[in-house]
Amino acid sequence: MEQESISSGKHKTLYKNCSNKSIAIIGAGPAGCICAKTLADAGFEVTLFDKGKYLKTLLPTGGGRCNLSNAQYDFKELAKNYPRGEKFLYSVFARFGVNETLKFFENIGINTYVQEDNRIFPVSNSAKEVREKLLKSIHKCKFIKEEIISIAKLDNCYKITSNKSSYAFDNVIIAIGGHSSLELISGLGINIIPQTQALVGLTTQEDLSKLSGVKISNVKVTIDKKYYYGDILFTHNGVSGPVIYTISSIYARKELPYNISVELHPPFDLQEVLNKNSHKTIKNTLKEVIPASVASYILSELNISENTLSAYIGKTSRDRILNSIQNLQLKITGKTPKGEVVTCGGIDLKEINSKTMEAKKYPGLYFTGEVLDIDGLCGGFNLQACWSEGYIAAQSIIKNNQNL
Repeated sequence: MEQESISSGKHKTLYKNCSNKSIAIIGAGPAGCICAKTLADAGFEVTLFDKGKYLKTLLPTGGGRCNLSNAQYDFKELAKNYPRGEKFLYSVFARFGVNETLKFFENIGINTYVQEDNRIFPVSNSAKEVREKLLKSIHKCKFIKEEIISIAKLDNCYKITSNKSSYAFDNVIIAIGGHSSLELISGLGINIIPQTQALVGLTTQEDLSKLSGVKISNVKVTIDKKYYYGDILFTHNGVSGPVIYTISSIYARKELPYNISVELHPPFDLQEVLNKNSHKTIKNTLKEVIPASVASYILSELNISENTLSAYIGKTSRDRILNSIQNLQLKITGKTPKGEVVTCGGIDLKEINSKTMEAKKYPGLYFTGEVLDIDGLCGGFNLQACWSEGYIAAQSIIKNNQNL
């Protein structure tokens, strides 16, 4: 493209000469950075645009320890952990899966270990270290701290306009994450699936504030005749924890309100427990199977005095208590306002070639990471998708240039 200077209102538009090795990556998150590293190592000129702190989204992952991935090495089994995007990810994970990801991080000085639950963390247990080493590995890339507000296709390259200037590149990778506005591509006619929260705490109609902070391990939650197991955490306005994150992800688009049933303890003989503790109050007896605060909540809901001796709990009261323990009914009314970890929705996968991450309508334009309508369950799956998609996009650009 010939050098040109155009006035565009407030800002002066300056186009630099395009070359086959001039690449723009919009979004310096996990997907954008692994893409930048792969391209820079191949000799490409990479410019990263981001309005905020580079790789900031990496810092809170895994509670600050950075849950890099999950030890599921079969690509089809790995893809099953994505409520949206499973089949799309087959070809992505088949070429860059967990093994390849771990080798990538080993090459930049990040050794890892696998927890008992198959989650993979850096040996340092430090997201900060991962961020620092990944950014160090792409220090040759150019970083521009500007907000990109629009993208347009020209005859032989892409014009990207920021809040300060305009640029032109042959190849553009959009990796802006799931929380960003997609207004920048509004003029391209690419279909966008409405975004909503996933992997998030849920609010309930029931007042659970007195249970806030109470955790119960390995409960069974039933929704729509399907069962899910895991830990539950009661919050000041509802429920959270791994099993709730799974439900909030799988049912991210389910119409509110909806009901769930929580089995707080596996099936047991309550009458036997009452008989063994006949001299104790019902609250103290129930402490053997559920936390005391949960016992108080259930007894209050059933209008049963917690000071009643177990010997005086009749059959009707016993059955009502047991039903509440094994079938606690909760009405889900919403999602925790500021608690979302990831989002579902984004770029419609029908718009993207899964073998290249390239937009089908626009050669040279790529989408990668959480900007896509792909989201995984808890356990390192969302970061794994970012690593894999970012790498595949980079390899596609490298291959295309080799064919020129």
